[in-house]
Amino acid sequence: MAGHSKWANIKHRKASQDSKRGKIFTKLIKEITVAARAGGGEPDHNPRLRLLLDKARHVNMPSDNTTRAIKKGTGELPGVHYEAHMYEGYGPAGSAVLVEVLTDNKNRAVADLRKTFSRRGGNLGEAGSVSWMFNHEGVIRVKPEGLSEDDLLEALIDFDVEDISVHDDLATILCDKKQIETVRKILVDKGLTVESAELEWVAKDPVELDEKNATKVFDFLEAIEDMEDVQNVYSNAG
Repeated sequence: MAGHSKWANIKHRKASQDSKRGKIFTKLIKEITVAARAGGGEPDHNPRLRLLLDKARHVNMPSDNTTRAIKKGTGELPGVHYEAHMYEGYGPAGSAVLVEVLTDNKNRAVADLRKTFSRRGGNLGEAGSVSWMFNHEGVIRVKPEGLSEDDLLEALIDFDVEDISVHDDLATILCDKKQIETVRKILVDKGLTVESAELEWVAKDPVELDEKNATKVFDFLEAIEDMEDVQNVYSNAG
């Protein structure tokens, strides 16, 4: 698929594993809190919050968790103040990596990142060192229910859809980030099961890796994503 990496789909499939559920909840709660603080606690008026609540429902996060997270964001309940940062660098085999962080301690987060990058065969870079290799896109994953790429494209012809691919009973749709909610709703209205709808950093030109290097890179990316302050990891590993 043009622009989208195997790592992105591997991440998506891992997110459904029960062993990862607690960690996913923790990361989602942080994101929901920050989204509510930035844009308010009403999903109808906060598109980012609305997408996160859809994601929370998909992973069966209890509604009490989301309610508390929103109230912490709006100040109705006390909570930790998280700040968002993005770091850039290189992983094994020269793979480009973007890391989104939500932390209450920036110094700790960057020190831990630097240590993990170094230990795993990568290195952190300066701001702008690899981000130019990526676009910020709307990414929707949906069960195609037997529809082909052409069928999905025809259904979405009136929208700014950049790419569609179907692999292993999962369709991945890239669209303009401003239209992600509209495209998601069209797919739901057509009776399709939307597994996720998120804003992601998508590589302009994914790099194909041989099996040995792919294993090293994916192990590296998973180690970074498992870190406490890390929310999302993106790579150009194809």
